[in-house]
Amino acid sequence: MRWADPDQQPADDEEGGAGVPVRLPEVFVGGEGLARGPAEVLGTLLHEAAHALAHIREIKDTSRQGRWHNARFKALAEELGIEVTKDPRIGWSPTTIPAGTRESYAQVIAELGAALRMHRSVEITDGGRTKKPSPPPCVCGCGRRIRVSPTVLAAGPITCGVCGTDFTPALPDEDPNGEGESK
Repeated sequence: MRWADPDQQPADDEEGGAGVPVRLPEVFVGGEGLARGPAEVLGTLLHEAAHALAHIREIKDTSRQGRWHNARFKALAEELGIEVTKDPRIGWSPTTIPAGTRESYAQVIAELGAALRMHRSVEITDGGRTKKPSPPPCVCGCGRRIRVSPTVLAAGPITCGVCGTDFTPALPDEDPNGEGESK
């Protein structure tokens, strides 16, 4: 609901009241996502259409700030002809287009294929350099661990609320993730 239309304003008794522009949703398909091909882009659009259908029908289809897709979303997605599988982190979100839907939308897929003549390349952000290692975790007397930048740690002590001792950088052989060098 990020787009505002100043020419459309709700009545005084509607959400937002008079003088507040109507908010409209946005569907964004990143340039890198276009490389997946026209059928997969259509899958993304149908996935977002399932969310729009949930909004219109006033169905709560997600939780966790919209990241977890619940069984109500799954039902709406199937109603629109897409298949979703359950991911342990995001719920019923990973989307595929079954053969029957591909056949029903064959003309649309062909038109998308003609329109999607290019896509954005994935950017290489490190310029070929190796990633700078993160600082080692800091530990307290009871063994709790936190990660903090060296400048934040140098600004003053960070005290554990459980045991009352200050967090200090872990020795390399104390790092359970193996990110430091062992002695």
